[in-house]
Amino acid sequence: MSESRFTPRVFSGIKPSGGLTLGNYLGAIKRWVDMQGPEFETIYCVVDLHAITVWQDPAELRAATREVAAGMLASGIDPERSVLFNQSQVSQHSELAWIFNCVARMGWMNRMTQWKEKAGKNAEAQSLGLFAYPSLMAADILLYHATHVPVGEDQKQHVELTRDIAAKFNHDYKVDFFPITEPVIEGPAMRVMNLRDGTRKMSKSGESDMERINMTDDADTIARKFQKARTDASPLPEIVDGLEGRPEARNLVEIYASLADITPAEVLARFPGAGWGTFKPALAELAVEKLAPISREMKRLTSDPAEIDRLLARGAERARELAQPILDRTLDIVGMVRG
Repeated sequence: MSESRFTPRVFSGIKPSGGLTLGNYLGAIKRWVDMQGPEFETIYCVVDLHAITVWQDPAELRAATREVAAGMLASGIDPERSVLFNQSQVSQHSELAWIFNCVARMGWMNRMTQWKEKAGKNAEAQSLGLFAYPSLMAADILLYHATHVPVGEDQKQHVELTRDIAAKFNHDYKVDFFPITEPVIEGPAMRVMNLRDGTRKMSKSGESDMERINMTDDADTIARKFQKARTDASPLPEIVDGLEGRPEARNLVEIYASLADITPAEVLARFPGAGWGTFKPALAELAVEKLAPISREMKRLTSDPAEIDRLLARGAERARELAQPILDRTLDIVGMVRG
């Protein structure tokens, strides 16, 4: 199927469950900022409907939704250049998700790696929403005929499911309506790892705050966490192959590369054979330079939740204008009688 007739359009979102970390910034938000421009229309979403697949305290969910929005704005998502909104304000997402629930197959959902990991041995006790949310993710993307989705490796399977749903819908109804969306996976730090254990992903739910850089951390805290990040006894190698089997070293090099917009090889060329007493202070200085202004702006924005709500509502209005014609045409294709 050719995508040439579809407007090049990016969609992606972040779930508001806990605070934003450096992993969210480097693995997602920084890339979204860079994609704003003439090449794509960009649509970015706080996916609060996804958050409630597991229990959320209502007050905490509202606060987290506003904090994620503040983080996106502070990082450079421009509400004039991009459509920025929270998912629950655009009911078309849920409407299209139901149609896709009737297109997707149970076997497809059962194969989702994240379902297997999150449900574990207690799948019977999990919510139906947790099982079916990849169908809602497909609706998030295809509701805007998004042609590209920037994702990390751990979300690639969900974009592949989106492609399967689009292809099956087009085949079943003998139409050429939904695009076959392309995942965009690129850059040196798409999977930022734990600062205390380089084999585990940096997470907002980790046991120790020292494991992660929070987007709300101030300059002193950012510097201290990098200074105390776990490393091994060997100095930096001169070539990337020398990072093999050294997860903590690789993680810090990749973080530096992503913050500096260079490759890991270029990082090693700047610090050939350097010890950690040289490299970690340099990394901390770079991180403070890049992240501290974002932290300060987030604090300013979250002090005025009404302004965040206004921007999200305005973005939701723009999102509905894009979504409704696509949903209307979908309903017509499926055979729904409408006035």
